[in-house]
Amino acid sequence: MRAAPTILHLDMDAFFAAAEQASKPSLRGKPVVVGGLGPRGVVATASYEARRFGVHSAMPMGQARRLAPNAAYLVPRFSFYRSISEQVMELLGRLSPLVEPLSLDEAFVDLEAGGAAHDSASARTAGERLRVDILATTGLTGSVGLAGSKMIAKIASEEAKPDGLVLIEPGTERELLAPRSVRILPGVGPATGEHLRRAGMSTVSDLAEAGEDELVRLLGRAHGASLYRMARGFDDRPVVAERDAKSVSVEDTFDVDLHDRVRIRVEVERLAERCVGRLRASGHSGRTIVLKVRRFDFSTLTRSETLRGPTDDPVVVREAAGRLLEAVDTTGGVRLLGVGVSGLADYTQEDLFAQAEAEAEVAAASVEAGAGVAAVPADPGADVPSSAGEGGADEPAVRHWAPGHDVRHAVYGAGWVQGSGVGRVTVRFEEPGSKPGRVRTFAVDDPELEPGEALPLVEGGT
Repeated sequence: MRAAPTILHLDMDAFFAAAEQASKPSLRGKPVVVGGLGPRGVVATASYEARRFGVHSAMPMGQARRLAPNAAYLVPRFSFYRSISEQVMELLGRLSPLVEPLSLDEAFVDLEAGGAAHDSASARTAGERLRVDILATTGLTGSVGLAGSKMIAKIASEEAKPDGLVLIEPGTERELLAPRSVRILPGVGPATGEHLRRAGMSTVSDLAEAGEDELVRLLGRAHGASLYRMARGFDDRPVVAERDAKSVSVEDTFDVDLHDRVRIRVEVERLAERCVGRLRASGHSGRTIVLKVRRFDFSTLTRSETLRGPTDDPVVVREAAGRLLEAVDTTGGVRLLGVGVSGLADYTQEDLFAQAEAEAEVAAASVEAGAGVAAVPADPGADVPSSAGEGGADEPAVRHWAPGHDVRHAVYGAGWVQGSGVGRVTVRFEEPGSKPGRVRTFAVDDPELEPGEALPLVEGGT
């Protein structure tokens, strides 16, 4: 814990959706949802306008459509978001050599290490200057939290949303945390939160009053002791510069060999939960689940399963580890168990993008079969060139145009796909700095229409 609020946490506001609104003038001030558009799609990010209808990240897309049927539903443009993220991270790097990215749109910064701040006044100045620089460079807003620890700085940035700055003075942490839900603490997900609730602990003050011994009994030595410290406002985790993590794992060695197969399965599930906690804390997701078993004779076996896409879902990891255990002979006893996740994705959001890409392929097949539906309603006055009506639904589409993706027309210039189906694609022609543009419809195989590149949100930007 620090005596001055020199740890900064930046969280961009509704990043993916805000980037789409900034690049598409016709969507500004309107509900926008980014994610997988297929029947099993999930929401990656919802704009604040969409959140007013109850739409939120990780929600099934079908549910989001029911809540906000008139929102614009777009597939993610990962390379575009990454280019903006690189601009933001460069600004953070000017403040300090210690920048710890958690995802494309979120990072911790040690202001003291960079000489950017040494007390409350200088920290606030650095934070306000950062917000101004981000807006000028990217055209987007970010919220900043300042505190003496990473945990409290992250809480502060959440309170600052949207487009604000909150500074929490060191020494006030326990008072701030006491009435909050236990879910506000790092490492307390739905499962742990429900476990604590059943034990009569729903607020952070309940944890502090329960004591370390009780939390260790409920959650295990490492997790219980860590949670007790955080409940009392203590968090001495340093800001760690970005590094190339290859795997995340946990393991336990038992004083007495385990023979009961049910007990072994329970321990594997518990390790899977802890592993996912570490995975999420590092801002990663992973594709390969690894089980490690050291048997009574010290022979060590490892088994692995590679998933279709990266995940940080505790249920997925737990079930995969359970399947791996079924293939291991534990006769004679087990002295050590471990669960790990490798094949890490740099950013947890890639979890959603991988799914979105798979669903885009399914959507493309549907469009080619003549079953496509526009994701964003086209304007009633949209122009339909005569070429779009030749063949129409009688001919299969030869190209797929994903809603939200950039295109360029030989005559009309830059635009983006509003929707496609039945052999046609609807495009709105506008650019980040323009007024809302006009909508036109073309045949999906129009030779004058080609995929385009994302345009910078700010003139002169990359």
